[in-house]
Amino acid sequence: MAFDYGTKRMGIAVTDPLQIIATSLTTIHPTEVWDFLTEYMKTEGIETFVVGKPRQMDGTPSQSDQHIVGFVRKLRKTYPQINVVEVDERFTSKMASRVIIESGVKKNKRQDKKLIDTVSATIILQSYLESKAF
Repeated sequence: MAFDYGTKRMGIAVTDPLQIIATSLTTIHPTEVWDFLTEYMKTEGIETFVVGKPRQMDGTPSQSDQHIVGFVRKLRKTYPQINVVEVDERFTSKMASRVIIESGVKKNKRQDKKLIDTVSATIILQSYLESKAF
């Protein structure tokens, strides 16, 4: 399961049991994530949490890093049995916008931030899956 963490919205993506393809799952408010995970994990297994880590162009942490550090800390404390991996998410929002445009989504739907967040989470997870394959 991957997270594109934002202070207003969090995009979430999951993968298939063979861990080949990432798929958008949902977008929720960050305050809802803990209840969401409790319910989701009643029926689905999770091996790894992949969290997008935003960086500046020079590799230094972005302004939102403090929120993600707290989120990762709570993930590790709440679910110590699940591996947490942080991955560089630079450019994922731009990549998500590009994918949405190329998929033929109408302009008014392309501006939906929730769609961008879930596609970003999907890109984060897919890049993680691909890096694991090597």
